[in-house]
Amino acid sequence: MTDFAAARRMMVDGQVRTADVTDPRLLAAMLALPRELFLPGDKIALAYLDLDLPVTEAGLPVRRLLKPMVLGKLLQVAEVTDTDRVLDVGCATGYSTALLSRLAGSVVGLEEDKVLAQHANEALSRLGAANAKVVTGPLTRGWPEEAPYDLVVLQGSSEVVPTVLLKQLKNGGRLACVLGRGPAAKAMLYRMIEGELSTRAVFDAAAAPLPGFSQPAQFVF
Repeated sequence: MTDFAAARRMMVDGQVRTADVTDPRLLAAMLALPRELFLPGDKIALAYLDLDLPVTEAGLPVRRLLKPMVLGKLLQVAEVTDTDRVLDVGCATGYSTALLSRLAGSVVGLEEDKVLAQHANEALSRLGAANAKVVTGPLTRGWPEEAPYDLVVLQGSSEVVPTVLLKQLKNGGRLACVLGRGPAAKAMLYRMIEGELSTRAVFDAAAAPLPGFSQPAQFVF
C-alpha cells in the first residue's frame, strides 16, 4: 500500500524545492494537500510522479495536471497573497484550485469538462475548502461573471497570448501561464497596470496544451 504522506514529502523535497521553490506558504500547502484525491481510481498510484499527470478516462481527450515542479514555480512567481481573488483556468480535477485555496482569499476554478468539474467540486468539498469552487464553461471565455481578479493562472500551455483572460484582471492584477509549445515554451508573468500590460518571461517550462488555446491555422499559398 502506498504511503502517500511519504510520497508527498519526496515530491516536495525532490521535485519542488530542488527547482528553487522556497515560498514557505506554498511548500507547506503542497506538503499538506493530498494529491491522490484529485485522480481517478486507476491513476492514484501515479499521484506524486514528476510528470504532467493524465486525469481523463480512457477514450476521452487527454487532460493533465501540471507537473508539481512547474506548478510550484508558476505559483511562486505569481506571488499569491491571502487577499487575492483568483481565477484558475483549466483546473481539471481541482488540485491546483485546492492548492490556491490555501494561499489566496478566494478561488474560482474554471473547467469545461463536466466530469472533471464534478470530481473537482467533490474533492474540494471533502477537504472543506469553503473559499473555492469550480464552475463549468469554455476555458477561452474565462469567467467574467466574477471578474475582475487579482490573479489568473492557466493550468496548461497556450500558444497564443490569452487576451480575453487578461481583460478580466484588476488594475495591478497578474496572469501566470506557460506560453508556447513543446520544449521552447516559457512560463510568463503578465501584469496589468492602468490599462498597460507588462510581460516577463520567468523560466523555461513545457506543459500540456489547454483546449482552445492553440495557434490558429495559417493559410499557406
